[in-house]
Formats: sequence, structure tokens, C-alpha cells
Amino acid sequence: MYRVSDGDTPVVEQPVRMVSCDTPEKAGYAGKPETSQPKLEKCRQRLVGEYYNGHLAAGLRDYLASRITPDAAQRHIGAGYDASREFERMLEERLALPDGKRRKTAVIPTGEIIDRYGRMLAYISPWFAGEKEGDPLPPKDDPRRKTFNLEMVETGWAASFPIYPSLPGNDDMNRLIAGAEDAWNGKKGMWAQYGKDLLLAYEYRMCIKLANAASPEEGVKEAFQRHCVDLAALKIVGKYDFYKVPPPYRLWVWEGDLEKARADLGLTA
Repeated sequence: MYRVSDGDTPVVEQPVRMVSCDTPEKAGYAGKPETSQPKLEKCRQRLVGEYYNGHLAAGLRDYLASRITPDAAQRHIGAGYDASREFERMLEERLALPDGKRRKTAVIPTGEIIDRYGRMLAYISPWFAGEKEGDPLPPKDDPRRKTFNLEMVETGWAASFPIYPSLPGNDDMNRLIAGAEDAWNGKKGMWAQYGKDLLLAYEYRMCIKLANAASPEEGVKEAFQRHCVDLAALKIVGKYDFYKVPPPYRLWVWEGDLEKARADLGLTA
């Protein structure tokens, strides 16, 4: 969707993928619980059986299988709808002005800019119009300036999901890690309501891909495309050992970016 403001200013409707955070999937990804739960059960059977034996290590198979409970899909999708409602609440609260009007939203593109689905990769936050408009910009460390990406992680309605190279600066990365630690350890948001064995969004997508695959090789290739880095040790743990890293310390790198990430971030093997 677009309209023309003037000859050199189109106004474009552009979907934005908020980076460094990942909320649970809603029914649109793999269907309603009555459709997606059988897919998860198929994945679990494949993991505990012979299907992926020899293709995935026992530790990873046990980890994912243990999180596929009889109500895993219902809880995950329920958390997805709750996360959407929480995000809408944040927007209403933080974009509201005293006179009843709404602030605009600041969009800060980063890293890859546009992903393969046509979404802009960005951080978003309230746009403060300034002193003249009666809406001064708060000081740098004022919580009113935090991104919605960070706030979703801090409240426990999104898992921390930083992907190189679309990373925040050092100070903001430290805030992201601290917010993720607090939400995970304090069982906030989705973990308070749905339990700490809730499949994280990327884990849910992995399981659906493992279930849908026509062969073990295809399943492994589709489900595990990024390498995980342990932020606490700045160590690359690879595609299949992410489960050994607590969720607040997981950083992800695409295969083709691995060597550059190793150099830029000072990672060890």
C-alpha cells in the first residue's frame, strides 16, 4: 500500500520485523492447536524414535521432546495472542500524549534492513516531537526512550533473539541481556502464565519443520540454519547445542555470516 505525498515523497506501508526479540507464534504459522498439536506430536515421536537418530544428538532430541507436552501448541499459541495484546497495550500507553493525540513511531533500520519476506528489520520506539511541540526528548537513559523490542523482552512476552548483524550497540546489548535475564529468572510474562517449559518461538518453528520434513536430512537442514553463540563466553556453540545455553545468552548467526561475526565480535570456536 502506498500514496503519493508529492513528486518525490511516496508514503509506503511497510511491515517491520522488530529485531532482537521473538514472540510466540499465533495460529497463522502452523494452524490452530487442534492442527498444530498433532504436528508437534509427530515431531516428538520422530525425536524419541529412530527417525532423527544419527542426524541429531541425543541431548538436543531429548531437550525438544521434553518440551512437547500434550498442551504445548495450545499454550504456545495462547502466549502468542497474549503477546500481541501486550504489545498493543504498550503502543497505546507509550504513544499517548496528554492532549489525547498520539506520538509517531520512530523506526531505526539495522543490519540486513530488508529480510527475505520483505519486512524491514528495525528497532522501534516512541518519537518525541521536541520542546516546541511540548513533547521534549527524555534524557538518554530515561526508560521512556527504550525500544519496544527491549520492553517486550523485559516484560517476558518475547524471548531475546539477537541475530548478527542486526545487533544493538554495546550499551543496548547489555540492557537486552539484563532484561532477558530478569524476565527468565523472574518468570515474567509468558513464563509466569504458561510455564518455563513453554516452547520458545524459534523452538516451536524448529519442531514444526522437523515434523513436516520429507526426510531427516531435509528436517535438519530446514530447522537448524543458524549457529548459536553463548554471549556469556563469546563462544560459538554451533547449530545443535543452543539448548546448552540459557535463553538470555543466546545470540544467532547465519552460516554465511559466521566468519565475519567471529572477527567482529571476537568469538571463539
